Amino acid sequence: MIRVLIWNEFVHERKTPEVAAIYPNGIHNAIKDGLVELLGETVEIRTATLDQPEHGLTDDALDQTDVLLWWGHLAHDQVADAIVERVQGRVLAGMGLIGLHSAHAAKIFQRLMGTGCMLRWREASEREKVWVVDPSHAIAAGIDNEHFEIPQAEMYGEFFDIPQPDELIFISWFEGGEVFRSGCTWRRGKGKVFYFRPGHETYPIYHQLEIKRVLANAVQWATPSGSEYFGEAREC
Repeated sequence: MIRVLIWNEFVHERKTPEVAAIYPNGIHNAIKDGLVELLGETVEIRTATLDQPEHGLTDDALDQTDVLLWWGHLAHDQVADAIVERVQGRVLAGMGLIGLHSAHAAKIFQRLMGTGCMLRWREASEREKVWVVDPSHAIAAGIDNEHFEIPQAEMYGEFFDIPQPDELIFISWFEGGEVFRSGCTWRRGKGKVFYFRPGHETYPIYHQLEIKRVLANAVQWATPSGSEYFGEAREC
């Protein structure tokens, strides 16, 4: 059983009717539904949001988490530094972290990368081609074509201020001609980190099958290996 925690600001869905229409139960629950659809009983999934005590990222919650997915956009600055340090410590100890879309600017992602993590962007309804540049990687499993398309997306473009990825799995191309390293992995301490670009709040990207498949694969990849985690024996 993989213990998954999906963290979402849950701000856009409450403020913007357009976003609420696409994700009526929140982006976090749309992601949860996709993981349940593809991984079934192999995962135990909980969600947490910014407005909860300690942002829902208490010591107890993180004790019960193998992989943390993070979606943030409007309220990066509202995440308490003490919580960022707590999550960072858990990643270094072995917890997996998956940063989604605008989580490139999240405090926790910037802390783990050690760079500004900024990029070029254009909010326009553009077609995106996501090219699989490492088809042998576990995160690309089940993506049978050399690329898949997202009909409407926000453009992210290079230069993307990140450290050299340990593995580059996906590169995106946009109608304006820009390209972007949209699927990257790193190791930090004992933990695995995956950044995946697709997922703007005003488009139904998390309802798309290929996106669900990548996230399901990423959860399995980022799960801690071995029988020791956070200094306590666990059953595999």
